[in-house]
Amino acid sequence: MNAVASYLQYLAAERRLSPHTLAAYQRDLANLARLTAGKPLAGLDAHDIRGAIVKLRSRNLSATSVARQLSSWRSFYVFACRRLGYANNPCIGLRPPRAARALPQILSPDACTQLLDGSGPAAGDDALMARDRAMFELFYSSGLRLSELVGLDLDDLDLQAGEAHVTGKGNKTRIVPVGQQALTAIAAWLSFRLPRARADTTALFIGQHGTRLTPRSIQLRLNRWALRAGVNQHVHPHLLRHAFATHVLQSSGDLRAVQEMLGHASISTTQVYTHLDWQHLAKIYDQAHPRARKKN
Repeated sequence: MNAVASYLQYLAAERRLSPHTLAAYQRDLANLARLTAGKPLAGLDAHDIRGAIVKLRSRNLSATSVARQLSSWRSFYVFACRRLGYANNPCIGLRPPRAARALPQILSPDACTQLLDGSGPAAGDDALMARDRAMFELFYSSGLRLSELVGLDLDDLDLQAGEAHVTGKGNKTRIVPVGQQALTAIAAWLSFRLPRARADTTALFIGQHGTRLTPRSIQLRLNRWALRAGVNQHVHPHLLRHAFATHVLQSSGDLRAVQEMLGHASISTTQVYTHLDWQHLAKIYDQAHPRARKKN
């Protein structure tokens, strides 16, 4: 087994990364081989890696994409040095090009209310409406990723405690609170789910064939629901996660709590939400600070 295959096996078996993530690592390492003219990975040095970065930038690849590939290469060499006997990591000390960090778009609280209180696109199909409302209330109530909602099983939910047991990135688990409106919507959906689910299906949310919903089907349902509700914005599952994080942070100011609920490994990832409502904070400052208030 070659070095790349060993690394991918490690990522799959020990770190339990998704097939999508494994494919991305494989592409990045194949790209490194092309950029270095097929030179053996064990023989690359810092000069080779710098040259590869220069070639990527010359192709007008974004700084974010270059940084991601460098991160993939660095992670491979960390593994290769520890497990495969590579002499050195040629990525050590190399910094990726800086990229401006784009702030995620969010829905305002009013837009979230408009979306979730809408009638949805399934007039006449009470089961479909109940299921969709439960999914979208849960997205906004608990800040779930799409993959986390898809993977929820019946046993992961505790309606009495108002909690859900979620499996996130890297197979890490966490417990998230579930708000009252989401609990009510889920309870309504469960009365429809029971006669429709296949006997071997443990999924909380199922499709017309009684099996677990796919991520794509949920994305399409949410988009249609938003159009029906008249929300003048492209709505996708991650937008509701952003809205959850921003609205909770604005109300509580507790960055650590939001980090835990989102399942972020690093608080720096969560800190992006502190910049989303700067105009609101500036207005509060102007009204509250003695030196900022305008004289009458």
